[in-house]
Amino acid sequence: MRIAVVHNALSNQSSPDEQDVLVQADAVTAALERLGHTTVRLTCDLNLFAVQKQLVAARPDLVFNLVESLAGTGRLLHFFPSLLDALGLPYAGASAEALFLTSNKALAKQRLSAGGLATPAWVGPCDGRRLCKLPPKETWPDRWIIKSVWEHASIGLDEQALVTRAETPGLPERLRRRAPYLGGHCFAETFIEGREFNLSVLDGPQGPRVLPPAEIIFEGYGDDRARIVDYNAKWDESSYAYHHTPRRFDFGPEDGPLLQRLQDQALACWELFDLSGYARVDFRVDLSDRPWILEINANPCIAPDAGFAAAIARGGLSYDAAIGAVIAAVPRVTAF
Repeated sequence: MRIAVVHNALSNQSSPDEQDVLVQADAVTAALERLGHTTVRLTCDLNLFAVQKQLVAARPDLVFNLVESLAGTGRLLHFFPSLLDALGLPYAGASAEALFLTSNKALAKQRLSAGGLATPAWVGPCDGRRLCKLPPKETWPDRWIIKSVWEHASIGLDEQALVTRAETPGLPERLRRRAPYLGGHCFAETFIEGREFNLSVLDGPQGPRVLPPAEIIFEGYGDDRARIVDYNAKWDESSYAYHHTPRRFDFGPEDGPLLQRLQDQALACWELFDLSGYARVDFRVDLSDRPWILEINANPCIAPDAGFAAAIARGGLSYDAAIGAVIAAVPRVTAF
């Protein structure tokens, strides 16, 4: 097949998390070519008419969508797959609708709650122009954590994102002030003390497959350091967090029931949001061993050094085989 690998256009000001898409595009392109496909690389920006012209000229049989943002914001990432839908072009990855619903973490939490899946209680979202309402005082947690509604890759996550119960009366104002620095909209959710897991799900001709669960280990984290996978842990190679938050796949038999619940809930998220291609579900597990779904990433990083690739390998698959499975799961539609 002739496959167009498309990623978001970058600039000299692109941050490390944005630049990582080039690593993903290189890896996917190489895998597709080893699998015998012909590839063409394209970039996408807000000039969707120009992007459409490039696609028409390239005449691909299928598009591998790696667009993670447009104009530097995650809230627009569903524009490109919407264009592909309008053109009738089949594409690998999540649908435009699934990307929109999962990228807006507040909407995703509403759907999770309505679907009977546990997600931490939240306040907001706040757009920076008005104050949100607080819940009754008796429901306040020991700590909140402030997050961007639209941005992923741990953007905006640091020690300043944590708010104590005593600081809760000032939470609405804090959200209002932080919103402009978090993609325009943010919210606060209950911070779950405990363990952190992520589960990757891979599509294929036989349906989705939940890959081996991974737990993030917070090595050397004392009471003075929040156990969160913040921006530095993911992107700053000079930071303590980057080198002390490894993942592990080995567990004792005592974790068996918990791991099964995590796998069941990851698959339930796949079905609830009608996901496709590949996805990752992030969890915190509280001190009573209850899982809480933090978010669903419908287009997680698939660079060879990222967690998804590690889960692929742990599941006994090669990177090429996983990319082949994603391609094989795409319904074939004649375009143009």
